[in-house]
Amino acid sequence: MNVVTPHRDADGPMQTGLRRFDLRRLAALVTKESYQALRDPSTLLIAFVLPVVLLLLFAYAVSLDAKEVRVGVVLESRGAAAQELAAAFSGTRFLDAHFVRDRREVADKLVSGELRGYVVIPQDFEQRLARRGNEPLVQIITDGSYPNTANYVENYARGVVQSWRAGLDVPAQAVVLEPRYWFNPELESRRALIPGAIAIVMTIIGTMLTALVVAREWERGTMEAVLSTPASVAEILIGKLLPYFVLGMLSTLGAAALAVFVFGVPMRGSLAALLILSAVFMVPALGQGLLISSLARNQFLAAQIALFTGFLPAFMLSGFLYEIDAMPAPIRAITWVVPARYFVDSLKTVFLAGDIWAVFLPNLAAMAVIGALFFMIAKRSTRKNLE
Repeated sequence: MNVVTPHRDADGPMQTGLRRFDLRRLAALVTKESYQALRDPSTLLIAFVLPVVLLLLFAYAVSLDAKEVRVGVVLESRGAAAQELAAAFSGTRFLDAHFVRDRREVADKLVSGELRGYVVIPQDFEQRLARRGNEPLVQIITDGSYPNTANYVENYARGVVQSWRAGLDVPAQAVVLEPRYWFNPELESRRALIPGAIAIVMTIIGTMLTALVVAREWERGTMEAVLSTPASVAEILIGKLLPYFVLGMLSTLGAAALAVFVFGVPMRGSLAALLILSAVFMVPALGQGLLISSLARNQFLAAQIALFTGFLPAFMLSGFLYEIDAMPAPIRAITWVVPARYFVDSLKTVFLAGDIWAVFLPNLAAMAVIGALFFMIAKRSTRKNLE
C-alpha cells in the first residue's frame, strides 16, 4: 500500500533518510531518470553500441587458439620411416610445416621470428626407432620468448610423433591415452571468452555508466536539488538505478543473442538462469558505480576510479582471460572481492555446461553480499552529504 509521506520543511535534512518509502515518489523519480537516460546519446551509446563493439573485438581479435603455427621440420634422414613422419607433420592442421635438409636453414628463421620452432628428424632415426628404447626419436626446439606458443609447438609436435608411432605395427607403448574435453570438445577459445566478455560488458554498463551519470549530476548541482525534495535517500538511489538496471538487462539479452546466433556459442543452460545471474550481478555493479559517484562527484575522477576498480579487476582478475588458479596466492585472495569473478564462472557454466545450481548458488550469494555492502556504504555516504 502506498503511503503518502507528510513533508514539512521544518524537519530539515536530518529527517530525509527517515521518511517512509513512497512508491508514487519512486515511480516519478524512475520516470524522470528514464527520460533523462533516453535523451542522453552517450548513455545509449554505452548501453547498446559498446557491447556489440566489445563482443566483436573479443570474438575475433582475442584468440587463445594456436592454429597453423609456423614450424620447420629438418629432415636429416632419408629413410622411409623418416619420410612417413615428415608426411604426418604436413598433415596436421595445427602446424604449418616447412621442410628443409639442414638445421642451419631454420635456426636463423627461428631467431627472426619467422618460425616458432623446428623439429629435427636425425640421420640415425631408423636405428633409434629399431632399438625400441626410451631414446628420443626427434629433437624439438621452440621459441621460449613466446611461452604459450612454445608449449603448443612442443605438445603438437610430440602428439604428431606419438600418433604416427602408435600407427606402426610395432606397439610403441602399452597404454594409449585418448583425451576427452568436456563442455568445449573443440577447445575453441571463443566459446570460453565470449561468456566472460558479457561479464566485462555488464561491468562497464553497471559500474562506469552509473558512476558517470550520477557524478555528472553532482557536478552540475542537480543532485543537491533532487536531495532537497521530500523523497528519501533510498527512493532517490533506487529511482536513479532502476533505469540503468533495465538497460543492463537489455544489454545482457542482446549480448547473449549475439553470442548464440552470431558467434555460435552453445547455450546449454536456460534463459531464466541467465537472467537471474545477470540481475544479481547488476546489484554489485550498480552499487559500485553509485559508491564511486558519491565519493568522486566529478566525471573525470569517477571514470578513472571506475576504470581502476571496476573494469581492470573484471578484465584481469575475474578468470575471464587468465586462470585464477595460476595466480599467486595474494592475488587469488584479492579475486574473492571482485564480483565479476563469480559472474564469469556462472556465465561459463550456463553457456557451456547448463543449469548447475550447485555452482550458481554460492556465486549468487557472493555477488549479493558484495552488492549489499556497496549499497550500504553508498547510502551512508549520501546521507552524510545531506547533513
